Amino acid sequence: MASWVYILRCADGSYYTGCTTDIGQRLAQHQAGIFSGYTSTRLPVEIVWTGEFQVIHDAIDFERKIKRWSRAKKESLIEGDWERLQALASRTRSEAVRGSRRARTERSSP
Repeated sequence: MASWVYILRCADGSYYTGCTTDIGQRLAQHQAGIFSGYTSTRLPVEIVWTGEFQVIHDAIDFERKIKRWSRAKKESLIEGDWERLQALASRTRSEAVRGSRRARTERSSP
């Protein structure tokens, strides 16, 4: 049975990642606020990326992986920017942490 991993962009600009076997129904459920939780307080939402899998367990595994990704990495996937995605994937965790600390410091400087 086909299943999908999807990324929604919420009204506040944040991303939500989920998994389903019926993408149309799941989007309607999110948009109607049926699920109390993250997306229900950030409506409206729009689908910005989907990936189809033939095995539900593969979809669940990929959803879990995406949920651990940085915003930049998710945006690279959404945009189909495979070179940037690969570059972000090759960074070590310590490089990513140093980079994010540097960016926060630069933004907070006068």
